[in-house]
Amino acid sequence: MSESEAGERLTVLVTGATGFIGSRLVRALVEQGHRVRAMTRHPDDYDGPGDPVFGDVFDAGTLAEPMEGADAAVYLVHSLDDNDFERKDAEAAKGFGLAAAASGVRQIVYLGGLGKDDDDLSPHLRSRREVERLLGSSGVPVTVLRAAIVVGAGGISWEMTRQLVKNLPAMVVPRWADTRTQPIAVDDVIRYLAGVIGVEKTYGQVYEIGGADRLTYVEMLQQAADVIAGRRVPIVTVPVLTPRLSSYWIGLVTNVDVTTAGNLIDSMSTEVLQTDYAIQDVVPGEPLTYREAVERAVAEDTSR
Repeated sequence: MSESEAGERLTVLVTGATGFIGSRLVRALVEQGHRVRAMTRHPDDYDGPGDPVFGDVFDAGTLAEPMEGADAAVYLVHSLDDNDFERKDAEAAKGFGLAAAASGVRQIVYLGGLGKDDDDLSPHLRSRREVERLLGSSGVPVTVLRAAIVVGAGGISWEMTRQLVKNLPAMVVPRWADTRTQPIAVDDVIRYLAGVIGVEKTYGQVYEIGGADRLTYVEMLQQAADVIAGRRVPIVTVPVLTPRLSSYWIGLVTNVDVTTAGNLIDSMSTEVLQTDYAIQDVVPGEPLTYREAVERAVAEDTSR
């Protein structure tokens, strides 16, 4: 948060409050002194920080009550485990934006996906762009943070990496595994999300966020194997492993849902790198390296 706004205590609604990103963000905002409403479909079972409230982004009629009096709303929901995710996420985003406008919310914060708008985006990344647009279509300014792979214990991408490294002595990977990306530690994502909430100069702005390293997926697997297992995993690249076949392979080797894996893998042939660093003018500080992010994820997994 900027210096002039750092002391303001806000009421913040966080969707997906029990999820990988949401649970961490709720904790960080509470520690900063904000009043946090942790939105979930099962508030009676919620045992985290903040005030649990019922709401379902896929049922717009449930959103008025949790949004009442909120200064900002953080949107962290997606449907990658559904083959019809583009339609579902578009409808949910439009309804959320309408409800936010009706309730007088001043800012929506959204975590989207990196990638140039003029690229041939995958359905996953194309849907993220559509959600950005629809969240703001009712007039509430949206602050968008665009990230590539988020590395942290409990995250889907991390689970895929961790289990592949743990379960396989060697790997055969598709040619697109040589595509570069810019993974970011979940701790940095939380720092950036918390840092833009309530900061007026970020309203209506799009920021790119990334970690310290630009790596291919093969390099990420190698570094993760070195940290997790203290060894180098032999990796062979082949040209014939399609995204659909890759998702089935992931499903066989890990416990990650095949539909979710397939929708993520579809995006991996697109190079997604941070090209703009304006976020550091709002939230100063150097991001972690990929190795540091992996070490933190391993430590958290171990502590569990």
